Amino acid sequence: MMRYYYFPGCSMAATAKGYQQSIDAVTRKIGMELVTIPDWNCCGATAAHTMNEMMALALPARNLARAEADGGGMEIAVACAACYSRMQYSRHAVLTDEKKREEIEEIIGMPCSGANPVVSFLEIFSRPEVMEAVRSKLVKNLNGLKVACYYGCLTSRPSQIARPDDPENPMQMDGIVSLTGAVPVPWDFKTECCGASHQVDAPKAALPLIQRILNNAREHGADCIVTACPLCALNLDMRQSKVMEEYGGDYALPVYQFTELLALCMGVHPRDFGLHTHFTPAVGLMRNALKKDGDEQ
Repeated sequence: MMRYYYFPGCSMAATAKGYQQSIDAVTRKIGMELVTIPDWNCCGATAAHTMNEMMALALPARNLARAEADGGGMEIAVACAACYSRMQYSRHAVLTDEKKREEIEEIIGMPCSGANPVVSFLEIFSRPEVMEAVRSKLVKNLNGLKVACYYGCLTSRPSQIARPDDPENPMQMDGIVSLTGAVPVPWDFKTECCGASHQVDAPKAALPLIQRILNNAREHGADCIVTACPLCALNLDMRQSKVMEEYGGDYALPVYQFTELLALCMGVHPRDFGLHTHFTPAVGLMRNALKKDGDEQ
């Protein structure tokens, strides 16, 4: 049975609302149940760990403890890469450092043993049984659309925390996206940092990171970029106009969450997960790809 605790995190109801809507649509289609952790709280990403180590560990640990106290014994699914990283860091500390675990339990006021494993949506959707469930619900095809699968840094580093299939050349998203008929292109920047929140406080240092990612994706023939991170998607989508203003060029590279591609190919209408709200126009490319299959959506 595909049943998981779910930690939504803060961005999934705000800047990543479309990502959440696509997750809801896809999980309903394949019969996956996501049980929201009771009384969950912000995990502290991305600022807490720069301010206070113990609070940065305690905030996500409280969510681990809430899931443990609920008694379901299920894995904890996390959609946001930053939240996933913080939850994994906290669980690692609880499992490997007794002193820190005791301090954490004192701060949160409840026991936390780290009994519930934390898993990313990339890991979940790359599992054979889930891939088969997805495959059985696909009714449309993206007909060779060339995509650059962008993992970013937090789904791949540090490898002992993030647990990617390959820290240098992860392939989980590539395999999932391939189910839709899209073709992942080999490229050089799939795990490079996009600058994350430094796009706000240090744009002169961070903006070139986005330019390099966009350039490399274009140079390798990508029609679009696909991610599994709310902040990466926001940066690469929203800041394309700023990159063009600063450095010239015309990118117009739509950016999608991988679950948005799955939802489209399961027949979900793009407005049902906000595809029309992307900063870089994202509907037209998908419409053209699907039309090759005779679809006029």
